[in-house]
Parts: sequence; structure tokens; C-alpha cells
Amino acid sequence: MTNVENKVVLITGGAQRIGAEIAKTFHHAGFNIVVHYRHSETQALLLVDELNHQRADSAIGFQADLNKLEEVEKLAEDAHLAWGQLDCLINNASSFYATELNTCTELQWDDLINANVKGAFFLSQALIPSLKIQQGNIINIVDIHSDRPLKNHPIYSIAKAGLAMMTKSLAKELGPDIRVNGISPGAILWPEQDDFGEQQQQEILDRISLSRTGTPEDIANTALFLARQAPYITGQIIAVDGGRTLNN
Repeated sequence: MTNVENKVVLITGGAQRIGAEIAKTFHHAGFNIVVHYRHSETQALLLVDELNHQRADSAIGFQADLNKLEEVEKLAEDAHLAWGQLDCLINNASSFYATELNTCTELQWDDLINANVKGAFFLSQALIPSLKIQQGNIINIVDIHSDRPLKNHPIYSIAKAGLAMMTKSLAKELGPDIRVNGISPGAILWPEQDDFGEQQQQEILDRISLSRTGTPEDIANTALFLARQAPYITGQIIAVDGGRTLNN
């Protein structure tokens, strides 16, 4: 593909759920989209086809296992070469499941830490030259449980706390050329893996000041704001949680 004037964003875990909504929102705003996926090839290719139907040669998908450094480096290279530039990296890929303290395993530790921290860190590292040229930015999708741990999810909470600190550390390391910020979603979409019954969902809603869940669009619009309209914001993590963190 040839270089174009459109800005380019790479979204990890961009095939489904919040990642797909971010891709659609940035595409509507004129960005060219690089969709990363690991297992969700069908969904990723359908999304890429949808975006290219709306605007020709405006989206592309790449598969990579972010646990493997060689695949992270290849993804960074492919993302840059797609349009000859990269303006924004959104580290959205994540794993989420319960790990009760008495039964959790080293395998679960490695999986959750790698999925939420390792991949994001080394992909950011690999893309520093590309982002620096464009005076670009990195946006990490964190979680309100990076600050307030979620019961029965200690490893996930620890991993997201690491991503939050990574956001602040990279903002200090990469300024003034690259801005780094984070978004901490609250109750946006109920988890697919864990069985959140109606009673548990209601207990969560009762602690939200706005008394409702948010939407993927809330996260996508915040990401677009950070990417396009916040040139003096870096090292910050915005909670998009309907006021959930106001309550214990």
C-alpha cells in the first residue's frame, strides 16, 4: 500500500467488542486502521472488509501472538509498512478470568501478565521510532480494577496495575515526542468468560452513580479524544466508569 495523508492507528485485540468499536470510531474520523488479532480471524477479516467497503484501502488485519517477542516485532514492522507511518497505538488486547488465590497457577500468572503487560510493553518499544516520527501517541486500555482489586481476580488486578504504571512510566520516558495515556473502563460489557449472574450485575450497578452500564462507544470516543484533541495530556489514566470509583 502507498503512503497516504490519513493518520494510522494500530489497535491490538481489535476484532471484537471494545476493540472493534474503537476501530469503527477511528475509521469514521478518517484514520486508516490496522486491526491486530490473535484467534479471532473470522471477526477481524469481516471488520476489515466492512471498513474497506466504506473507504477503499483503509483497513488491514494482522495476526500475532503478543506473548512471543518475534511476533510482536513483526507486527510492529507490518503495521508501519502498511501505510508507511503510524500515528497511534492502542493497547487493547487483554485476557480476563478469575484466579482464586488458593488454586491459581503459574500458567495463569504468565498468561494474564503477558497478555495485559508484556505484549503492550514490547509492542510500544518496537514502535517508538515510527511514533516518534509522527509525534504520535499510545493509549492503553487499563481497568478500574488496576486501582481497586476485583475479588477472586488477583492476577488480573495485578496485571492491570502493571499496565497503569507502564502508562505513567512510558509517558515520562517518551516525552516530549510521544504522549502516553490510559483509559480505565468500568462496567461496559459483561465478561464473556465469567458467569456474571443477574444478582452480581445488579450489585455492580447499585455502586455506579449513573446507575447503568457504559457502552463501547464511551471508550472509543474517549480514545479518539486522547488521540486527536489532547495535545497537552500525557501520563494520565481516565476512568470511564459512570462514577463507579466514587463508591467502595
